[in-house]
Amino acid sequence: MKKIKVYDKTFLPYISYEEISKDIDALAAKLNKEYAGGEDIPILLCVLNGAMLFTGEIMKRLDFECELMSIKLKSYSGSHSTGVIRETMGLTGDVSGRRVIIVEDIVDTGNTMAYLLDMLKDAGAKDTKICTMLFKREVFKKNFPVDFIAREIPNKFILGFGLDYDERGRCHKDIYILEQ
Repeated sequence: MKKIKVYDKTFLPYISYEEISKDIDALAAKLNKEYAGGEDIPILLCVLNGAMLFTGEIMKRLDFECELMSIKLKSYSGSHSTGVIRETMGLTGDVSGRRVIIVEDIVDTGNTMAYLLDMLKDAGAKDTKICTMLFKREVFKKNFPVDFIAREIPNKFILGFGLDYDERGRCHKDIYILEQ
């Protein structure tokens, strides 16, 4: 892995695809333990666009049947959270009476997840769990559990493996960290 440049910023190698894959293997094993043999079929709710690659990798490893839905929310501008959640594409299906696994690329402050949890409750979801590839515990300020975490990271700006900087950089299979 070598450093990359996206727009005006330089990013250094941080987490290799091989490491990400091992983290996803372990996370999928936890999901399989929790959901295998259930009476109903849970919904994987992919939070677009960032969680597309992660969702695909998770789905390949699941031992239980599931349905896929998506929603598109936006809270970042450049490399900073605006603190305002915008829904740019609504839920692609009905979650009423269903178990929902929110699949997110990264949870930091928790604002997006709080918004989504409220929305799913209002839409009648029976049970909702959060599954994230990356978690920034030091900036998480909410009072709800993040149920399934592939990896905890420090509060640094990253991109790759679905994560972006102004819509660029998602295509890299490895994860990169902003050079200071």
